[in-house]
Amino acid sequence: MSADLLLCIGAVLWDVIGRAPRPMAPGDDRPGRISRRPGGVALNVAAALARHGLRPAVLGAVGRDAEGAALIAATAELGIETRWLCRGAQPTDIYMAIEDATGLVAAIADAGGLEAAGAAVLAPLIEGPLGTPDRPFAGTVVLDGNLLPGLLAKIAAHPAFAAADLRVAPASPGKAERIAPFLARPGATLYLNRAEAGLILGRELADAPTAAATLRAAGAARVLVTDGSKAAAFASDDRLVAACPAPVEAAHVTGAGDALMAAHIAAELGGVPAEAALAAALAAATRHVTAEADPCPSR
Repeated sequence: MSADLLLCIGAVLWDVIGRAPRPMAPGDDRPGRISRRPGGVALNVAAALARHGLRPAVLGAVGRDAEGAALIAATAELGIETRWLCRGAQPTDIYMAIEDATGLVAAIADAGGLEAAGAAVLAPLIEGPLGTPDRPFAGTVVLDGNLLPGLLAKIAAHPAFAAADLRVAPASPGKAERIAPFLARPGATLYLNRAEAGLILGRELADAPTAAATLRAAGAARVLVTDGSKAAAFASDDRLVAACPAPVEAAHVTGAGDALMAAHIAAELGGVPAEAALAAALAAATRHVTAEADPCPSR
């Protein structure tokens, strides 16, 4: 298998996003716009990597329903390899979010298909053709926290992943503690926001640089921590760099962290120094939140 292939493992689903132009309170019923597009952390990162000119593939679970067939077709159109997706009896997964002028109001991720598939999504990396425990995949592997905790813990210690450049994101604060096993994984890079870092460490952290330094002290090899409009930080090898994102008015927020992660990976694979890689990641997140959504039409 080509060494330049990047694998993105986790949620591959439909994003359904409703956005109101004014702030909302619980119980509000407001006019707005609703869009549907391919989504999920793994798929979002893969799509952004493809836009950077890289060769991503997704490993996840998609239903054997019409929604799944449409999702696979839409994903392939984005330049993402889909041949190793699991097709299961569960309905295709879906993420539903409501955003308003202030950002995310609420969201529900139904990852039942991914959870039901379990370790089957890893088969191409454990049983071939992408790798085996004796001949592990040696490229970049993106993991998201939509995978079940036991499966993530298995990946952290599994010999089939021993040679991989692991890039790990929790997917949401509610799933942050799932990626704790990767604190002890040599070479793994963790992508978190300040709240997620605090959940993993069990205490509130003042800012992103403090969070990054504290995660390093707790055993993390490499970590990038964001903090909304405040300074973000990257720490590795006893070195810490920080930078502030540009002040902008967000048009939408879903997927911003995925855009940041992909841009940072692309920059590092291109040999960009730490400061410039962090700046590129923040710039990508800024472009994402200020761009108008490009909904994928229903099929």
